[in-house]
Amino acid sequence: MAGLTPEQLASFDRDGYLIVPGALRPDTVVGLLAETRRLLSSFSLADHPLTRFSTGEKSDHVGDDYFLTSGDKVRFFFEEDAFDDAGNLTKDKERAVNKIGHALHTLSPPFKALLLPDDDDDDQREQAQQQQQQVSPAAVARSLGFRDPRCLQSMVICKQPEIGGAVPPHQDSTFLYTDPPSAVGFWYALEDATLENGCLSFLPGSHRWAPVEKRLVRRSPAGSSSGGAGGTEMVDNDGPRFPSSREEEERTKPDGVVGGDDAAAYVPGEVKAGDLVLIHGNLLHKSERNTSQKGRIIYTFHIIEWEGTRYDKRNWLQPPAEGFTRLYA
Repeated sequence: MAGLTPEQLASFDRDGYLIVPGALRPDTVVGLLAETRRLLSSFSLADHPLTRFSTGEKSDHVGDDYFLTSGDKVRFFFEEDAFDDAGNLTKDKERAVNKIGHALHTLSPPFKALLLPDDDDDDQREQAQQQQQQVSPAAVARSLGFRDPRCLQSMVICKQPEIGGAVPPHQDSTFLYTDPPSAVGFWYALEDATLENGCLSFLPGSHRWAPVEKRLVRRSPAGSSSGGAGGTEMVDNDGPRFPSSREEEERTKPDGVVGGDDAAAYVPGEVKAGDLVLIHGNLLHKSERNTSQKGRIIYTFHIIEWEGTRYDKRNWLQPPAEGFTRLYA
């Protein structure tokens, strides 16, 4: 299946992100939304720790065991503003969940079907994939030069009506660090994402000058500032801060380029259901709070380069026993 065109590759290299219209067929979008709603309606609150997913600068928002052991499971994380002061949910659970993750690509058949291994000799795989999507993640990864891409951290994000939290400027490699950095995000809109309901915004070209300065890592019990066990914390990145292909380039911010905290410099990326957004791991991007009456459900996963890189053992997400999912058979 076709990957990216030369024009698309040039755009991604220049801007650090790329919107690919119609990457999923309409019937595939319908099926993934149905699976999302099935998951939301079927999970139980009886034994749920009511873990909230903070979209702010806190380090404790992914610190509990329910989150840290979710890499090979399907678990549910709530919006911060879905609770009252006493800690009780103020919304139905279907309207309170911020995120479902992090192994949808292996445990949910509809989401798993998007990542069938790339094998040119497997006619059945190709036929199934053509039924699911118009743009193959494996073909895209080949276009980007990946030798052995591995999929990890798949999740549905529900930016819920009225309470969908804002996500501040960030870089995905902060959370999924390889040495050297290699992460690329695949972000699929399952519903229209607009300025009104909190679409993504990007700082074009920032992947060229914004280094990965911080890392979200698992906190060792001995090194915990609170003296407790487990949890996560932000630390300074003492490893490579750019992909290896750019290591020898001068890393000064061009004249006239603003920093990551200049809101006016961000470009909104409104998309339609079925569109794909590719996001470079060093690119600064964000989204605003959703105060509208319309939700915004998306599906996203990341790939990293496995060949010639080192996946850090301090990353919050660690490989399952069978390893991260390969895109190439």
